[in-house]
Amino acid sequence: MTSPFYNNIKVKKERTDRDHGSPYDRGSADSWYGREAVPHYYEAGSYESERITKDDMTESEIKEYWRGYDDNEAEIRSKKDVD
Repeated sequence: MTSPFYNNIKVKKERTDRDHGSPYDRGSADSWYGREAVPHYYEAGSYESERITKDDMTESEIKEYWRGYDDNEAEIRSKKDVD
């Protein structure tokens, strides 16, 4: 017999792709817009799905966020022009 709780378990899939909303994408966007670096990502596209914060991210996802942030920081003139 299967426990009734078994069907309610949600398995989180690690997100390490570089699509819109991914940790890498959000890191590079935070750098681009000059925002504070706060690791996060979205389950689907940015602002179209649940925001996942650092407390719920895997080590690999946090590394991808920082990779995106650092890659953008390394590019000369890779900031949004606010003028």
